Amino acid sequence: MNRREFLSALGRGAGALGAAWLLGAVPRVFAQAPAVAAAGTFPDLVAVKGGSAVSRVDAALAAAGGIGRFVRKGGLVVLKPNIGWDVRPELAANTDPALVKRLVELCLAAGARKVVVFDHTCDPLRASCANSGIERAAKDGGAEVAPAHAESYYQAVENARAGTLRKAKVHELVLQADTFINVPVLKNHGGAGMTAAMKNLMGMVWDRGAFHSMGLDACIAEAALFRKPDLNIVDAGKVMLSGGPRGNASSRYAEQRLLMLSTDIVAIDVASARTLGPGPEAFEYIGRAATMGLGRADIEKLAIRRIEL
Repeated sequence: MNRREFLSALGRGAGALGAAWLLGAVPRVFAQAPAVAAAGTFPDLVAVKGGSAVSRVDAALAAAGGIGRFVRKGGLVVLKPNIGWDVRPELAANTDPALVKRLVELCLAAGARKVVVFDHTCDPLRASCANSGIERAAKDGGAEVAPAHAESYYQAVENARAGTLRKAKVHELVLQADTFINVPVLKNHGGAGMTAAMKNLMGMVWDRGAFHSMGLDACIAEAALFRKPDLNIVDAGKVMLSGGPRGNASSRYAEQRLLMLSTDIVAIDVASARTLGPGPEAFEYIGRAATMGLGRADIEKLAIRRIEL
C-alpha cells in the first residue's frame, strides 16, 4: 500500500483498523518482553494504560528513572506539546492540558530554573493557546508560554547530515534548552497519516510549508537532526482516528487512556504507529529516521516496560 492508497483508505473509514489496534491489540503491542532492562538501567520505552493523564505520566516517569534523570538543576526546560489548533480540549487535536501542567510541575520540582511551553501554531496563536486549555494549564503549573508566531523567534540552522532538509529556521528556545521535551498527541493526520513524536517537531520550525514542497517524509525524518528531544512523551489518552489533524464533527475517536514515553524518537513512533494502525511500514519517515541513526525501529528487541493502572 502506497501513501496515496493509505490516506485514501483512512478517508473511507480505515479508522476501524485503527480502533482495532487501539481497543483490541494494544496490549499485544507491548506484551512481548524479549529484552528486560538490566539492574541499574532503564527501559527503552514505557507504556502506561489506564488512570488519568496525570497518573499515567507519573507512573511512566517513575519507571524511567524519574524526571530528575532528564532535568538539570538550574536548567532551562522547553516543552513542545501540540497547541496547533483553536479547538477545545475534548476534540483531542492538541495535547491534554492536564498532562502539560503536570510535566511543568514535575520539572520545576526537580530544580529547573524555568519551564517554557511553546508551539508554532497552525491556527492563530492566542486563540489556539487559550482554547486548547494549554496556556492556562501551563501557567497554573508555573511555566511561561512563549510566542512562536513571528520569524524573529527563529534562528537559521544547517545540518550536513540531512539529505533534503539541509537548513531550517528553528525556534530559539529549542536551541537554548538544557532539556527539550517533546509532548505530542497521537492522532490521524490527513497529510502525514499520523501525528506522533517526529511529526510534532514541525512545530519547532518557521517554514512548515517547505516540508510539503520538499518532501514530507524526508523532512519529518530529518527535523530531529537540528535538535533531537531529550525525552518524548506521546499522549494517547483520547485518540483521533479520522479527520485529523484539526478534527471535525464527523471525526472518530478511541478512548485509549494510554501514554508512551521514550528517549528514542523512532521507537516511540513505531509504537505509536502500531497503536493507531496500520503500523510503521505505512510511514516512510520512520524507516528513514532509523536509517539515519536517529533511533531504533526494531522495538521487539528493546526493553519495554508496560504498566496497567
